[in-house]
Amino acid sequence: MKQATFYHAGCPVCVNAEKSVADGLDPKKFNLKSIHLGEEKKEVSTAENLGVQSVPALVIEGQVFHINHGADLEALKN
Repeated sequence: MKQATFYHAGCPVCVNAEKSVADGLDPKKFNLKSIHLGEEKKEVSTAENLGVQSVPALVIEGQVFHINHGADLEALKN
């Protein structure tokens, strides 16, 4: 099973993207984890190291997919 991680900040753009991603990924093929970077600040550096530049973003097996634009990762560091 492939690992997929959805990084977001809880904004309306992120919430809509999260629903679309969750509805679109086959749970038999993907283990989806959702991380709210506004609430889990310790995960910001992990997302950054993976190449996430803004949220919402989906990371599948190390490949980053930026979805729309809700917030820059830099804004979530503070």
